[in-house]
Amino acid sequence: MKLALSIAKRYLIAKKSQNIINIISMISVAGILTGSMALLVVLSVFNGLHGFVGSLYNTFDPDLQIVPKAGKVFSVDSIPLDRIKSLDGVVAVSEIVEDNALLKFGKRQMPGVVMGVDTIFSQVTEIDSIMDEGVFNLNKKGENRGVLGMILADQLAVRLNFVTPLVMYVPRRTGHINMANPQNAFNMEYLRPSGIFLVKQMEYDANYILVNIDQARRLYEYDGSTVSSLKLRIDDYENMPAVKKQLGELLGDHFRIKNREEQHESFYKMMKVEKLMAYLILSFIMMIAAFNVIGTLSMLIYEKKESIFTLRSLGADRKLITRIFLVEGWMISLLGVFGGLILGAVIVWLQQTFGLLKFQGMGSFIVDAYPVELQFTDVLAVLVTVSTIGFLAAWYPVRVIVRGYYSSYKE
Repeated sequence: MKLALSIAKRYLIAKKSQNIINIISMISVAGILTGSMALLVVLSVFNGLHGFVGSLYNTFDPDLQIVPKAGKVFSVDSIPLDRIKSLDGVVAVSEIVEDNALLKFGKRQMPGVVMGVDTIFSQVTEIDSIMDEGVFNLNKKGENRGVLGMILADQLAVRLNFVTPLVMYVPRRTGHINMANPQNAFNMEYLRPSGIFLVKQMEYDANYILVNIDQARRLYEYDGSTVSSLKLRIDDYENMPAVKKQLGELLGDHFRIKNREEQHESFYKMMKVEKLMAYLILSFIMMIAAFNVIGTLSMLIYEKKESIFTLRSLGADRKLITRIFLVEGWMISLLGVFGGLILGAVIVWLQQTFGLLKFQGMGSFIVDAYPVELQFTDVLAVLVTVSTIGFLAAWYPVRVIVRGYYSSYKE
């Protein structure tokens, strides 16, 4: 192999008799380089979008969430809550009651999601950091308060200085419906808005209103031990798998323990599928670009046909000659892929540092520049993919062409 590598390296850098061969070689390297660079940059953009959107969710979502596999609610008396709170790595546990409701403010009505939270909620999320107006306060001097998402507040025309209370309606879970007075078929609760939050995600900003958990339990006719979920904060997210495993052992098969990605499973799956499709499409384009290597090798082998005869006279078999030109074709691919990786990494770094490529319409978006993130796994994937394509692109034509020259020598 060392002999084949040494000869291939000499053939690659040696001056060619025809200048067109040098030009074709450079075009081949440039094609592989451009494709590798584009593949790495596109994958980095998907990483940046994935991380950026995830950071928005993380301001409202806990590190871990416990929900029942069947039904909407469960009783905390049915689980070892004290043992969960005392687990290594668990910092805080918040009880949540959550369900749909009809919200009315003045003459406007909108469906929404009422989330009843306890006093620990601000410790398991970053709700205080996303308050756009007012403060996170759900009870003031015995008066029920609530905080709404920005879009929901706009749709209801809610303002913090209004004295009109917001009304929440839900169908009664118990009792009989009196058709003569259908309004009695609904539970009602009143509150005054104390703040407006902005997650910058439609899922939350257009639907959620946070209230005190005791008020939510009254609204939905639940007792003091009923919850929809438990939200947990852990001391170090790197320890999440270990904490999740311990929770699974404590809770058994009747509960699901969701990390941040699992709380938005559809979104993250979609992002992964989009990244995979982009990778496959660009890999296909790389396969097309690899055809340049075939043309380059054909010209190089033709250029060195006299050397092939000389090597054959010196005792080189067809296997060695094939290996020489196969290594030469692979070296062309490696030159391109390493150049593309270096250039792609530099472009990603420049975008991360200086934000060179910006969104049109300054101030209209959450961020001004495209978010990007370089990951080692992507670098490795590009290196392996392009190297494999380059090797396969060289393997078949080299075998066929060398065999033809080898046969003509025998004749």
